[in-house]
Amino acid sequence: MKLFELTLPPWYSNAVVRHITFGILIGFTLSVTSTSISSYWRSRRRQSISQERHKSRPIELRSNEVVYGVTGLIGNTPLVRIDSLSDALGVEILGKAEFLNPGGSVKDRVALRIIEDAEQRGLLHPHTGSRIFEGTVGSTGISIATIAKARGYDTTIIMPDDVALEKVNALQALGADVQRVRPASIVDKKQYVNIARRAAIEFGRSDIGKGLENAHKSHELHTGSASVVVTTTSSHVNAEGSTDDPLDEDLLSKPRGFFADQFENRSNFEAHYDGTGPEIWRQTNSHVDAFVSGAGTGGTIAGIGRFLKSMDEEVQVVLADPEGSGLYNKVKHGVLYDRREAEGTKRRHQVDTVVEGIGINRMTNNIDLGIPIIDDAFRITDVEAVAMSRYLVQNDGLFLGSSSACNLVACIKFVKKRGWRDGQTLVTILCDSGNRHYSKFWNDDYLRKANIPVDRSIIDDLIAQPAGSGV
Repeated sequence: MKLFELTLPPWYSNAVVRHITFGILIGFTLSVTSTSISSYWRSRRRQSISQERHKSRPIELRSNEVVYGVTGLIGNTPLVRIDSLSDALGVEILGKAEFLNPGGSVKDRVALRIIEDAEQRGLLHPHTGSRIFEGTVGSTGISIATIAKARGYDTTIIMPDDVALEKVNALQALGADVQRVRPASIVDKKQYVNIARRAAIEFGRSDIGKGLENAHKSHELHTGSASVVVTTTSSHVNAEGSTDDPLDEDLLSKPRGFFADQFENRSNFEAHYDGTGPEIWRQTNSHVDAFVSGAGTGGTIAGIGRFLKSMDEEVQVVLADPEGSGLYNKVKHGVLYDRREAEGTKRRHQVDTVVEGIGINRMTNNIDLGIPIIDDAFRITDVEAVAMSRYLVQNDGLFLGSSSACNLVACIKFVKKRGWRDGQTLVTILCDSGNRHYSKFWNDDYLRKANIPVDRSIIDDLIAQPAGSGV
């Protein structure tokens, strides 16, 4: 008797063994081959994408691509991948290159929409000697002055006297009447926005006799909006204010004063809801995981944020807020307050930061539209913003302004907090270039006197933070 003798079933034969063996070998070979082919093509695809990204492309000119005037250049700005941050974090950080607008900033969209809406409503008529008034820290004023010249209007810009001198020079070069005032709280009648509003009202009285027969008349026109102020120099007005009469040539042809009021004017929000937001959605092939933005008037984050959430409610809207602004606490704690507002602690009256263009300590109509849809917020220090600006020049060749730097710091902090590293897409706004910030944000001597260090290694440290950290 043989131990461990194996008895095979009668149907089993050498032929069956061969067939089974060949089947296993063929299956294994096909599996290995298909895996190898798949890996090969993935490798080729990555190589092709890399080469496509870095190779020079000729400028593509298509037929019927002539735009009409300077306003035709506004919008349809490209999305640029921030290679250094995207590669380091394992995500796609895309910047909307708004500094490529003809006026040099994202505010071109707002200025154009405000003026176009006013014209469509009959509140402004070009080439009538009318003047647009606005209170601004610079960028919106430059955009208004640019478009006003093309549309046949004059401009008066009221601004704080501590903004970068480059903005003042640009406004004057565009023919704007620039008035610089001390920074003050919005409750102060000498605050720059309040002065602009009052100047628009006074404009309506400038060409009218000041005799007793006109003392009872109001030169304000009914606009249907509490924020938009329009006055006329026409004598065809009454005590309660007037409404446009399309048959009254004197009323239509006389100069008007128009207060744009970017902070409260809903055209600000709509410029981004109808324009910038849809552009981003198309450029990303309908795939955005997060939108990151600062807020000055609130129109950008509200308009783009609301549009993106209308397309995909899972899109995260994230606020980047500079030092001295109260919006971070409004999002996080429901209270609009910053500790730097304590008596005797502030360097300036409005927002205590070297960053210009974002940050505010009051609610506006446009911010009201944004607060309900903001999912997270990050406080960005002056030191971090300065470090990011230098990091981008060193690693990406991007020369950007202070608010753009804040937005990109917030991108890092949000990615780290969420632990994202699987190619998620974040879109932010590159508001303006560094050309408007030579005298302050890009002036190392100024920063040194303000006790703000210049150290781009701070960004390396942020990137090196572990996932899930609060940074």
